Amino acid sequence: MLSNMRRRFIASAMAAFSLVVLALLLASNLLNYHMTTRQQDATLEVIREMESWGLPFFPADGVHLYNHNPFDGFSPEVRYMTRFFTVYCNAAGDITGVGHDYIASISPEQAAGYAAEILRQGKTKGYYSDYRYLKAADGDGSMIIFLNSEREIRSARMLLLITCAVSAISLVAVFLLVVLLSGRAMRPYEQNIAMQKRFITDAGHELKTPLTAIATSADVLALEQEENEWVQNIQKQADRLSKLVNNLVALSRLDEAQPLPKKTDFSLSEAVWEVSEPMTALCRAKGFSFTQSIEDDITLHGDKQAVQQIVSLLLDNALKYTNPGGKISLNVLKWNKKAEISLFNTCDYIAPEDVKRLFERFYRPDTSRSQQTGGSGIGLSIAKAAAEAQGGKIRVESPDGLSIKFTVTLPR
Repeated sequence: MLSNMRRRFIASAMAAFSLVVLALLLASNLLNYHMTTRQQDATLEVIREMESWGLPFFPADGVHLYNHNPFDGFSPEVRYMTRFFTVYCNAAGDITGVGHDYIASISPEQAAGYAAEILRQGKTKGYYSDYRYLKAADGDGSMIIFLNSEREIRSARMLLLITCAVSAISLVAVFLLVVLLSGRAMRPYEQNIAMQKRFITDAGHELKTPLTAIATSADVLALEQEENEWVQNIQKQADRLSKLVNNLVALSRLDEAQPLPKKTDFSLSEAVWEVSEPMTALCRAKGFSFTQSIEDDITLHGDKQAVQQIVSLLLDNALKYTNPGGKISLNVLKWNKKAEISLFNTCDYIAPEDVKRLFERFYRPDTSRSQQTGGSGIGLSIAKAAAEAQGGKIRVESPDGLSIKFTVTLPR
């Protein structure tokens, strides 16, 4: 249980940290993309304005030929770092001219090919190859301005790679730290669990002596007063308390690091037959229908007593909660390298939220009926712990709420 809890702690911590890292990674790169694109679009708007006015991008001797300088607010170096070309089209979409005086890395033919692709896509702005483009009206036709964004795209990709690398390194580093520190974080809980186990074990041993004395005294009284209802009640409650103490001690033992040290090869088929054989008479006495199908020659490597305890607890649960005149069915089969034990029984209506909590310790969906049947809410917890101690799993399903099926899967 502690190892599972430690794994869940590590998984939860890493999931939370991963979400934070992912959020920062996305936020930083999306913000960088937005700011870069915004700057590129602002430059394209300036170029569009100058192209519309028919003004040169670099006025002679640095003298502005217009009253309004479109580059106000930009760095003085922007004009000298900007490389672009313009493709002009008529109203029919035919290319009429290419202006490539401010770029040397592309030919007029390539520029025309780029523009034809943009016209085919029908977009007004976006990225194409290493360029940010803008399609704008130009008299009766249009012009498509391509701004060289190679530097910006390379910087954005570099930022993405760096942030991904830093995120990956951070995740690995934090994972190692969480693994190392999780032991210290779990230590108080481990101490608390150890104290609980010690208390349960000590209390169980201390209670067994007076319980034995009470049960023995009640048996002696029953020999003298066979019909005394008070004596019968003492016997019944002493037996119930004795079972509860034994279950608590068994559950505490199953929580240990090595709960089943004596694993051997045994016949699962015979082990289940030994437990299920008395069920026929018990079910007949209670008015239940009981069927079983146990495949022959199924061997298992594990603790025979623990497996029989699982089957016994599931059968006992079925006897307590099967509805009057209901059905119980036990099946044991093998597939691949696993063995499967399934127990089905009809029951009174059980809510889906109760089904999910059946393996919780001391949880009882119907308190009033549990008091009548003597349930303590610990049997299924023991079955789950015993199955996991065998390296297996147990699951429960109730598709209609009027029947329930427990399935135990064990490695062979």
